[in-house]
Amino acid sequence: MSRAVIFANGSLPDPEPARALLRADDVLLAADGGSRHARALGLNPAVILGDLDSLDPSFRPLIDSGQVEVILYPGDKDETDLELALDYAVEHNIQEVLIVGALGGRLDQTLGNLALLAAPRLAEFALRCDDGLEEVFFVRNQSRVRGAAQDIVSLIPWGGQVSGVSTAGLRWPLRAETLYPEKTRGISNELLGESATISIESGLLLVVHRRNRKS
Repeated sequence: MSRAVIFANGSLPDPEPARALLRADDVLLAADGGSRHARALGLNPAVILGDLDSLDPSFRPLIDSGQVEVILYPGDKDETDLELALDYAVEHNIQEVLIVGALGGRLDQTLGNLALLAAPRLAEFALRCDDGLEEVFFVRNQSRVRGAAQDIVSLIPWGGQVSGVSTAGLRWPLRAETLYPEKTRGISNELLGESATISIESGLLLVVHRRNRKS
């Protein structure tokens, strides 16, 4: 099954690290203004979704000629363009989704984007936000972080305490411990090597992986 890559309308600090994340068989989607990130990478998304209020103008000729599909929504809507793009992936049974350009920029949008990934209805999907420098995802059971030694890995309880947190491959290991949302114990851990595993027994754990630029 192909993976969906959704270009969101947040910040993309450096297009080149983001380019390295892409696969040849990815299904490319753009959430309205996220089309500018696709353009920066020299890519044409298969589908652009949203109200088109922030569309990269260079896509207009491709849209008019039918080379890029548009799913148009009214400006007055209850969902963000990214949520609409995620819904599209779910409806097409795409189990793995990488969201590029969902971090940075407006804080309210960034928090909203992360909240989308926490939706219970998406629990069975493999969802990550990644801009090539920083990746963010949720652990519901067990997951792995891949990177390089000295990459920063922060573990943040989401919506309540997270119990039974165990790690392997981090500088400061956790052994079946509880992390609390009002405490900062899980912030700024480090990878010891190329990967680490994180498992939990209950709750929802946000993982923020900041790559070492030298890696």
